[in-house]
Amino acid sequence: MPDMRVQAGEAQEDQVTASIEKYTSQVPSSVYLALAGASILGSVAFKIAKKGEEALFVGQWVAPFLLLGIYNKMVKQHGSDAATRS
Repeated sequence: MPDMRVQAGEAQEDQVTASIEKYTSQVPSSVYLALAGASILGSVAFKIAKKGEEALFVGQWVAPFLLLGIYNKMVKQHGSDAATRS
């Protein structure tokens, strides 16, 4: 069976992705961690205030903030097209 995986440098991101990464990579990764923590605290505050639906809504923001932080860190370390650069 032939190897169908994408090899380094075989595919490139478009200019929209490159533009977004240029600006978001300037945001410190700790900001995303702080946003996740604030979401947890906000969710707990809503739960204490007996606002269950709001607590769930705000609590669900934690995972996306952490994922954005991971993506941000990866872009800083590797770039989207790091293998294609000289």
